[in-house]
Amino acid sequence: MIRHLHFYKQPLEALMQRKQFDIASGTYKIMATSAKSKERTRMNSISPKDLKPMLTAKAEIAFLDVREHGQYGEGHPFFSVNVSYSKIEVEAPLLVPRKDVIVVVMDDGDGVSKRAANTLQKLGYTNVMILEGGAPGWAEAGYTLFKGVNVPSKTFGELVEHECLTPSLSAEELKLRLEQNEPTVVLDGRPGHEYLKMSIPSARSCPNAELAYRIPTLAVDPETTLVINCAGRTRSIIGAETLRQCGFSNSILALRNGTQGWVLSGFNLNYGIQPEPLPSIDPEARAQATRTAKNLIERLALRQISPELLKIWEKDPERTTYIFDVRTKEEFSAGHWPSAQHAPGGQLVQATDQHLAVRNARIVLCDDTGLRAATTAMWLRGMGHDVTILEEDVSQAITSNIDYTVVNIVVDAQLVSPEDAFKRFADGAILVDTSRSQNYRRGHAHGSIWITRSRVTNFDCHSDDTIIVTGQEKSLILGVVRDFLELGFTELFWFEGAPEIWRRAGFEIEQTPDCPTDSECIDFLFFVHDRHEGNMDAARRYLEWETGLLAQLDDQERGILQPPQSNSTQ
Repeated sequence: MIRHLHFYKQPLEALMQRKQFDIASGTYKIMATSAKSKERTRMNSISPKDLKPMLTAKAEIAFLDVREHGQYGEGHPFFSVNVSYSKIEVEAPLLVPRKDVIVVVMDDGDGVSKRAANTLQKLGYTNVMILEGGAPGWAEAGYTLFKGVNVPSKTFGELVEHECLTPSLSAEELKLRLEQNEPTVVLDGRPGHEYLKMSIPSARSCPNAELAYRIPTLAVDPETTLVINCAGRTRSIIGAETLRQCGFSNSILALRNGTQGWVLSGFNLNYGIQPEPLPSIDPEARAQATRTAKNLIERLALRQISPELLKIWEKDPERTTYIFDVRTKEEFSAGHWPSAQHAPGGQLVQATDQHLAVRNARIVLCDDTGLRAATTAMWLRGMGHDVTILEEDVSQAITSNIDYTVVNIVVDAQLVSPEDAFKRFADGAILVDTSRSQNYRRGHAHGSIWITRSRVTNFDCHSDDTIIVTGQEKSLILGVVRDFLELGFTELFWFEGAPEIWRRAGFEIEQTPDCPTDSECIDFLFFVHDRHEGNMDAARRYLEWETGLLAQLDDQERGILQPPQSNSTQ
């Protein structure tokens, strides 16, 4: 059976009295106490009221929403990061690398946090708290649950436009400029795979972090207007403002509402257009990038770090240090700082919560000329992060590729072949499919039961039943297997599959567009999910949501966001 954990409430006031957490200095220290007392400290719970000020104090803290992606996207605290219980062993070590940092986990008020805390402790985390009442408790305390994903980044983009007065133009205005052959270059600031999905006619793919670095090689006339677009608003604004901050003399505009605004205006998009390769950097452009980086770093007083000091930081057990290489994947693969993770600068700004979960951690950015690191640092600092630029041309580093995908799940259950699984299924074994809900709908073995890890305890079966666990992702499979084992199941088997594998093994494949039901698909966010598939109402709702984010902030959340001042040369 599941080993029950005992969680103790230790309010912030008590921590302050014991001098463990000081809200003024933002420090948190574990005092030398008895083993029993230490156990109580590791296993405590915390109220929303006590957690709220900790999220903007100086101490490092990771606030993890362990619900599934769909639940998270329907409403979560501003500073929370989604590390779903289904993949916690995979995601937590990457997003929360230091094991003794404060970790607060939040569920839907359904007890999943206790299971997540148990798992985190098995991974070695020693300072885990549970948020009392989960997400419903957060709302009951009077705090906002924000819909959508990448909320801090998207909210920050709206604030940048407001504070920096980033100029923009509508889809109609851009269409007219193009039809009248006014000198205009449209640059799509999204990654290439998003450009491939849909793009504005005549737009060229140039991800945001590459804009200032690559534009000099495009030989753009100073009199040409540069228009930056994305699918919505954020990357259009950030891309345009990046060029303005770097001092480009062109007229620079963000396309208002991106590709969605283009379609809402009645214009057609291109689909399936392969992005052109990014232009190569010649020595002159490289020198210009170095100069631009130096000017930006000096003007904004961006912090830099030497390679020697970074090596010391990497060994510091008291602080979390993330090292991100913000160049292209190809450049990263050719050579990078040994312990760096690849995170293209534009996407790191757009989706910071997908790369790091520890607030107040050190973030070190590296590239070749310093320009892509500097433009990325400018925005991350504006979002309240402690960010530094490495003073090193990492393109000269020679390193092997590192696979950061590690599945830290060990299970005492037998791996079987698909054919053996079919025989056991034919003999009466229960087949459960852990695939993502939308994949299950598109194709699964007839007779299989869809399951998601957070709902394993609701599964209607007996501990002596024979259960075969399958699915299309190993980490999802093993997470469910582990939980079945903790529930006391002994006749447990697993294998990794997919519709074609299941079919070859003898299973009949079926599609069930309505099973699981929408309400059961807690791993999928239905919120305006089809805004790029022709649903105009969804596109309008999305844009209304994005432009309405600023109004939802309270003073604490707003105070952490500090965009740079406008460049006086623009």
